This record gives sequence, structure tokens and C-alpha cells, in this order.
Amino acid sequence: MTTPAAEQPLIPQPPATVATLRQAISQIAPASLPAFTRELDQAADQSRQGSDLAPLRRFITQWAVYVHIQRQPGLAADFRRWEDTAEAGDATQVRQAAAEIGRLLDEAHAAVGLSTR
Repeated sequence: MTTPAAEQPLIPQPPATVATLRQAISQIAPASLPAFTRELDQAADQSRQGSDLAPLRRFITQWAVYVHIQRQPGLAADFRRWEDTAEAGDATQVRQAAAEIGRLLDEAHAAVGLSTR
């Protein structure tokens, strides 16, 4: 049995490094590259100012999760649908959307194996 194209990842999950995540984003979501670069600069500045690597670790985790979701067309579409519902739905729909977005993010964090701490 074959898996439908929407369920096939566009690319393998890259290692969680700045270079490999940048390359992955350039392939699957090139419009996100300016945000990636801007947030990398901010994280690097915060790390330098505080002599702490936590901002860079959070940046890597956030973008590894983003790549995990975006490289899977079906999952990315579901995530966007829930985001749209969270923005435009009634109170009940917004609560459901928030729960679903949280679940998808929890699953993505577990899949990439990185902690936010």
C-alpha cells in the first residue's frame, strides 16, 4: 500500500543546526527565510548580551519544529486550518483550535527530540 503524496514528507527532517534548518526552509518555505534570519540575529544578540545559549537553543527548537511541520504537506495544512480557526472562530472553536495547535506542537517537539529548556 502506498502513502498518498500529501502524507509523504517533502524532505527528510534535517539535523537541528542553523545551516541545515536554513537549507530546509529554503526548500520547503522560502518565504520564511527573512523571519528565520531576523530571529537568528535576535537570538544571537540575546545570547551574547546574556552570555547564555538559551536563546539560541530556543531558536533552534522553534525552527526545527517549524520544519518538521512544514515538510509534511498534510500536517502543515491541518496546522494552518487550526490557526485560521483560532483567528476567526467563535469562542468554542478558538478553544478547540488552541488545543489542537498545542497537540500538534507537542507531537512535533517530541518528533524532533529537542527540549525548549
